[in-house]
Amino acid sequence: MAAALMRFMPSLSPRSLSFGSRAVSLSATKVLPETVKIVEVGPRDGLQNEKAIVPVETKICLIDMLSEAGLPVIEATSFVSPKWVPQMADQEEVMRGIHRKPGVNYPVLTPNLKGYRAARVAGATEVAIFGAASELFSKKNINCSVEESLQRFEEVMEAAKQEGIPVRGYVSCVLGCPYEGKVSPAKVAEVAKRLYSMGCYEISLGDTIGVGTPGGMAEMLEAVKKEVPVQALAVHCHDTYGQALANILVALQNGVNVVDSSVAGLGGCPYAQGASGNVATEDVVYMLHGLGIHTGVDLPKLMDAGLYICRSLNRRTNSKVAQATCKL
Repeated sequence: MAAALMRFMPSLSPRSLSFGSRAVSLSATKVLPETVKIVEVGPRDGLQNEKAIVPVETKICLIDMLSEAGLPVIEATSFVSPKWVPQMADQEEVMRGIHRKPGVNYPVLTPNLKGYRAARVAGATEVAIFGAASELFSKKNINCSVEESLQRFEEVMEAAKQEGIPVRGYVSCVLGCPYEGKVSPAKVAEVAKRLYSMGCYEISLGDTIGVGTPGGMAEMLEAVKKEVPVQALAVHCHDTYGQALANILVALQNGVNVVDSSVAGLGGCPYAQGASGNVATEDVVYMLHGLGIHTGVDLPKLMDAGLYICRSLNRRTNSKVAQATCKL
């Protein structure tokens, strides 16, 4: 797998970052946003691939701690078939058990109309659908082509529109696929445009296996911004090659002001061997605060939530900020 992923690696020069044959300029003078919305995906994306079933009480406590830390959006669970994702079989219990804090949104993932209806019965007031910019990844992940997935989402969008439920759209593999290699920015832009045209209020662009570089991020965003307003874009970065924070900074320089992240860096792509988890929320918040960007997140409380879930899972945090703080 390591050898296969080497084809993503760009060549570096002192003056620019090169992605393929095209040099991409990264200006340090671009204006950064004053505020950034953090979308916490730990309880869903971070836990869904855990082999040992995490007790529902632990999930509820984690979400409540994240709420108290000031996260404005916390992806609570996923209404998928327990046959495919056993870890999310307790979705109804989680939705019943969490203490919903005023001003905090608790979206859930809904892959199809059946999942959407179950989510609504459980009290979901926002949902998300997830597509991909890679045909092979789409077939491996949700067992259908990209076009077929978009057709399935039409049913969800129609039901959501009738009930006034906001829908967020995900696009996976925007900077690389474990099966296809580099993904064309034009393909990413096409899928993002389709989701936005359907009515998704926000499109999250995911570097699912964490192979992206700042040059690739800039190139991809340049293409997507021609089809979708930058105000409707978010980035979802994994940190396999340690590039997540750099990629997020480039996204901020390009006008993006919504960032997905996972407490303690939980999660990872089950279809990409060796791929590490999402970028840690603690590290993102630390960087943003250092840039003078407002998030509304209390970093010490956030770190408490990370410590809690790591102790519950009996593992070390992937957050560099948390590791450094513990050493101090």
